[in-house]
Amino acid sequence: MKATSKRSQKLEKLRTHSFDLLVIGGGITGAGVALDAASRGLDVLLVERHDFASGTSSKSTKLIHGGLRYLKNLEIGLVREVGQERAVVHEIAPHLVRPEKMLLPLVEGGSLGKMTTSMALWVYDFLADVEGDDKRVMLTKEETAEYEPLVRTDILKGGGFYAEYRTDDARLTIENIKTAEKHGATALNYVEATEFVYDDDGQITAVICHDRFSGEHITVQTSHVISSTGPWVDELRTVDKSMTDRHVFLSKGVHIVVSRERLPLKHAVYFDVPDGRMFFAIPRLRCTYIGTTDTAYKGDPDAIPTYLEDVEYILHGTNLIFPTVNLKLEDVESSWAGVRPLIYEEGKSGAEMSRKDEIFESESGLLSIAGGKLTGYRKMAERVVDRVGKQMKEDGKKLKHTTTKDIDLTGGPFKDFAAVLAYEKEIAALLEAASLSPDRAAYLVSNYGKQSPEIIEAATHRKEGTDVGRLAAAEAAWCIEHELALYPIDWVERRSGRLYFDMPSIEPVLEEVLAVFAEAYQYTEEDTNRERERIRKAIKWVSEFEAAPEGVVVPEIVAV
Repeated sequence: MKATSKRSQKLEKLRTHSFDLLVIGGGITGAGVALDAASRGLDVLLVERHDFASGTSSKSTKLIHGGLRYLKNLEIGLVREVGQERAVVHEIAPHLVRPEKMLLPLVEGGSLGKMTTSMALWVYDFLADVEGDDKRVMLTKEETAEYEPLVRTDILKGGGFYAEYRTDDARLTIENIKTAEKHGATALNYVEATEFVYDDDGQITAVICHDRFSGEHITVQTSHVISSTGPWVDELRTVDKSMTDRHVFLSKGVHIVVSRERLPLKHAVYFDVPDGRMFFAIPRLRCTYIGTTDTAYKGDPDAIPTYLEDVEYILHGTNLIFPTVNLKLEDVESSWAGVRPLIYEEGKSGAEMSRKDEIFESESGLLSIAGGKLTGYRKMAERVVDRVGKQMKEDGKKLKHTTTKDIDLTGGPFKDFAAVLAYEKEIAALLEAASLSPDRAAYLVSNYGKQSPEIIEAATHRKEGTDVGRLAAAEAAWCIEHELALYPIDWVERRSGRLYFDMPSIEPVLEEVLAVFAEAYQYTEEDTNRERERIRKAIKWVSEFEAAPEGVVVPEIVAV
């Protein structure tokens, strides 16, 4: 396989250029750091050893939300910050971060009573500066059942209705990276930072990087380094010989996906399960996804399995609150499992540990940031880049002050969400005029925003293949050119989200998509066969479930 000319040019820059800042880790935090730093005038390189957003940043609950449950732990500052950040991230990317009204049924024996919920939601709105129609509304039992007829009524006492936002975490990460590149940053996936180079004073002056695509090792010169590697942050602190007693704790979370037909919710629902946890059930285009679990994880963060026990636990809790749907194992189309990289706190379970972020600074100058929530990525990035500014100040340099809350992400801008919905109608008309299915409009706009017409235009020039195949092939080709999709699985899983949200759509377009990658990277027949098999294995990984090995922690079903 051969790299595209664009990737080759970027690699040449790594060999010959000295950067102000090297960001290690291409998840949402690293993407936010790259944009923040580039917008402040720094010459930034971001490297990710797998694909962008391949770790935690494609395995979250995919909500830009304030963390209502953190009020229980009195994490007022965290709730306030991320509550306010919801609106900011929505404003800079309303096509990606969409309003999602959340229904909170109150049930007998549940974790929240009517008065407690009313007060908690009021505080939640107050901390987040929520105004107008988005303010919380308390509901009677009858009103709650009307809002969501599938909710079990024999234990229902009432409900709350409040505002959150839904996103695609991988798409949000990728659009942040692309926006950072518009501000001058350089980003490369499948490039691993393996070793630090130090000067005589023990300060990092370069990072040895391994291009996993070509096998080449490149020594990259840089003045500053930020590690935003999530579950792997302690790995690099160990390489730097700067590990302390303060370390990361991995908490595993699993989500499952069923078709919208099997769980046809009218709204997203946040509900109690018998062991004291709460689940989200969130409608998304043709599917509904449900989660999450919270168990200690000590395995490989690169390959986090969904066990049969995880799925049965989620199904059990879901069927208790929506008894008429009677979801079964065979209804589960897909799943994802990820880990939360929390800062370890002695004597606390993963559910009890704070979601606050923390910055570690080593004597070598390495800055490592861990913890935090998807919603707070922009403020996390701002804080750690501010620390780079302090390091620069010691060298007599000054960091420019800007703020990413004023920078629209690629795919925009849109005035507001109403403009997004109007634009979906325009895209539907474009698709219909191109003899392509107009029902793909919502999917295209939620993924690509105002970049969608380029994909549709490219599809009209593809003369061979099915209608769905031509559009998918054009989409894949666009992602190779504009989003550094290096392997077909990059598109199937993270660029398009089909592996999770639209599993049935993969097989009808697979060969046409493989052909696009084969042409772009000059595949041999062996290469094509290997990539086809890689996608087959990924499908099996997320849709077939085995029992956990003995000794592995799994969630326990509580009988009621």
